[in-house]
Amino acid sequence: MKRTIITIAASLLALMPYTATAQDSGNAGRSDEFHGHWFIQAQGGVGHTVGETKFGDLISPMATVSFGYQFTPVWSLRAGIGGWQGKGALVGPTQVYKYNFLQGNVDVMVDLCSIFSGYRVSRAVSPYLFAGVGVNGSFNNDEAQSLRASFPSDNLLWDGSKVFPAGRFGVGTGIRISDAVQFNLELNGNFLSDRFNSKRGSAVDWQLGAQAGFTFRIGMKKHRRSSAATEPAYTPAPAPAPEPKEEPKPEPRPEPEVKPEPKPAPQAREYKENVYFVIGKYEIRDTESGKIGSVAQKVKSTPGATVVLTGYADAQTGSAKRNMYLSQKRAEAVASALEEAGVDGSRIKVDYKGDTVAPYGSPEENRVVICIVGWEE
Repeated sequence: MKRTIITIAASLLALMPYTATAQDSGNAGRSDEFHGHWFIQAQGGVGHTVGETKFGDLISPMATVSFGYQFTPVWSLRAGIGGWQGKGALVGPTQVYKYNFLQGNVDVMVDLCSIFSGYRVSRAVSPYLFAGVGVNGSFNNDEAQSLRASFPSDNLLWDGSKVFPAGRFGVGTGIRISDAVQFNLELNGNFLSDRFNSKRGSAVDWQLGAQAGFTFRIGMKKHRRSSAATEPAYTPAPAPAPEPKEEPKPEPRPEPEVKPEPKPAPQAREYKENVYFVIGKYEIRDTESGKIGSVAQKVKSTPGATVVLTGYADAQTGSAKRNMYLSQKRAEAVASALEEAGVDGSRIKVDYKGDTVAPYGSPEENRVVICIVGWEE
């Protein structure tokens, strides 16, 4: 069962790069604004109590109902109650006995795709990891009691009911049906006291589960905006028409003095590029390297040009102190890349704002270093 759990978990995790790639290509130019929301999960499936007999003899039904809240695109917290039936076995000859249990759990959940490719309401497949703690109440151990004479003298057999602490972890994925509903697949491993199945074993007993069900997201709002609309085009206001003036009476004029034409005043010019970063990171991705090259070429080919680099971080994730650090490191990373591309350091100015300023409307766009090359001509 452990090998099966590991194989299925690896398959779910392998979906993550495909999910991120497919979603980015299907939503080019769009981003979703995250809003915290509640969710309910209802799941059913099978459990397996690791024991000393054939795998199939120790499979039993289980079900879980959970209620939780998603605080950020990455982090969620849920509480639930699950259980149904557990099994144990004595060997020589093999005798299988059943008992019942209910287990309350509190889990921390991590959305994997949101870490690497940003938040998307319409993502088709959303893998996640979880870990937590629980309290297990086991009861109805009558079948084991009827086999009391077959238990070894150092047995851990209990009568009536028993309460055990539990630790747990697992992997799952949500498959989108609509913005508010997902089909859910989940594998979990629960480790409990050696007395859980009334048999002396290794350090702990393992109750493994595979479940499927539905996740219902409650009160979730979705706002989409086109990235092309984040920076409105500037349209200069038309100059007011001059007021009519009275034409003066013609007077004899002297011959005009020929004067040299004045040189036009220099005009300020600028060139802009945005270098975007992954959530919580300040390394420059390969997809953004071309923008660094464009900025470097513009500075080097334009006499007197300088470049101002301003780093930002999104306010949806991380503390204000962490975001100020991230924005500084992002701006410094772009400055280093420009110097490596041949730009003199005296022509580069670095600034950073943390999450105190949000230049754009979505968290993904605010993980950015804005590069402005300026010169006069």
